[in-house]
Amino acid sequence: MSGLRGPRLALIFPGQDARRPGMGRPWADSPSWYLAERASEVSGHDVAALLLDPVHGADHPPRTDGAQMATFVLEMVILADLRRALPAAARPLVCAGHDLGEYSALVAAGIIGFDEGVRLVAARGKAMQEASAADPGTMAAVHGLSPEALERAAESVREAGGRVWAAHLDSVQQTVLSGDPASVARCRTLARELGAARILPVPLGGAFHTPLMADAAAAFSTTLAATDFHRGSAPVVANADAQPHHGTDGWPGLLERQLTGPVRWADSVRTMADGLYCDMFVEVGPGRSLTALARQTAPRVSRLTIAEPGQLPAVPQTLVRSAA
Repeated sequence: MSGLRGPRLALIFPGQDARRPGMGRPWADSPSWYLAERASEVSGHDVAALLLDPVHGADHPPRTDGAQMATFVLEMVILADLRRALPAAARPLVCAGHDLGEYSALVAAGIIGFDEGVRLVAARGKAMQEASAADPGTMAAVHGLSPEALERAAESVREAGGRVWAAHLDSVQQTVLSGDPASVARCRTLARELGAARILPVPLGGAFHTPLMADAAAAFSTTLAATDFHRGSAPVVANADAQPHHGTDGWPGLLERQLTGPVRWADSVRTMADGLYCDMFVEVGPGRSLTALARQTAPRVSRLTIAEPGQLPAVPQTLVRSAA
């Protein structure tokens, strides 16, 4: 961002849990909507139908493969329109994505191209869908309990033969459990006894980011190994270790690890805010879940959400105001 008197931008992208039926409708007239058609050609999914139909995929949990593709492509449409709205000098200092959003971040940073992103997301979604069918799992978001306390509760369930882990370390106030249904249920009971404020189901359809995804990681590794990763124009903070990496820094291994290990989102936010001195997070995608999490972890950092087309015209003025 040299030459720009303004915020040091971090572009952040939500994951599959931000998806909702019909979420593409506000963007159907976007000049970047052609990306949905291109994604259909590359992936074999009818991406426009996934994005536009208010009923398609409305079952809970949704199919992982289609939900991931729809979320990724919509984020790419929004990103392309956002780039038109940003001042020429306003380049992100860093990018990051939560879970699936990591693939959007890699495209935004120039580490992979759009077509490569589509192919990776298609292969990842297929591998995770198949692993979930073979060994069903579930997830639950626990609010109001420290990650350390919840990890100890999960460990106690595992010591008794259960299979449950802390899969999303989102903030000091939110951690997501993942595992087989019976083990997650036991850990939810322990979390209530420890004083959790509320526990909500996460409709993702599998025990994601746990060792139960080992088969998915093995299947996905072939596609990762065949993908070219470029240095890029900005680093991406990886879910696996919450550190910034360029495209030459072992991304195939980081993305494979992401499937079976926790998403270290709170640490990623701290890396961007405190280690890289970002002072504005721009959330690109449906909803505003990451904006809310950033408020909990890095309250001093300004936040901007781009989820609807009507929010784009105000972007240049927002950047100017933040620079004042």
